[in-house]
Amino acid sequence: MSLRYAILAILTAAPLTGYETAKRFEGSVGHVWHAPDSQIYPELRRMEAEALVEGREERWGPKGTKTRYYITAAGEAAFRDWMATPLKYAPWRDVAHMQAAYFEWTDPESVRMHLEQHAAHYTEQIAQWSSQVQAIESHEHPMIAARLERYPAEQHERIVAFKAFAYEGLIRLAQAEVDWAHSGLELLERLDADVPAADAGD
Repeated sequence: MSLRYAILAILTAAPLTGYETAKRFEGSVGHVWHAPDSQIYPELRRMEAEALVEGREERWGPKGTKTRYYITAAGEAAFRDWMATPLKYAPWRDVAHMQAAYFEWTDPESVRMHLEQHAAHYTEQIAQWSSQVQAIESHEHPMIAARLERYPAEQHERIVAFKAFAYEGLIRLAQAEVDWAHSGLELLERLDADVPAADAGD
């Protein structure tokens, strides 16, 4: 997935300035596709050059102006084409699981530290994503509110359900990582218990 499709997804809800796009990105698709502001602004300009979005100057303050970006018909077509394209899955890379495969090379305290940090990280992610699901289902999320205002009522259930579904998938993945880390701590305890007292300091 490239950054432009994440931006197009946001702009299907409402026209936004570059600043608003970056902020909405952080609070919505940024949970599944991270990108810093330094990438978003140049990509918007490239998309405008390719006629995927249209930038319209608006008055801002007494003398200033700002550009608001609107998704074009070409942008909507590109987004629909991308949505209909099968995914190409990248080769798996996971530092935490790679380290875990060689835990025998470090001391039990370091193993415990790795696993506890892993569980804590994903527990925090679960809390964040659960909060997103609640905001989506209650229609309090600003992007959901904007999207529901723009699209017909008969589409509202699908809009909300699919957004929540995406986050629920993330929550399940995160919960599996928490469970895996906890099982690792149990494994460490069992392995340490099996070490004879005379060998424990070797």
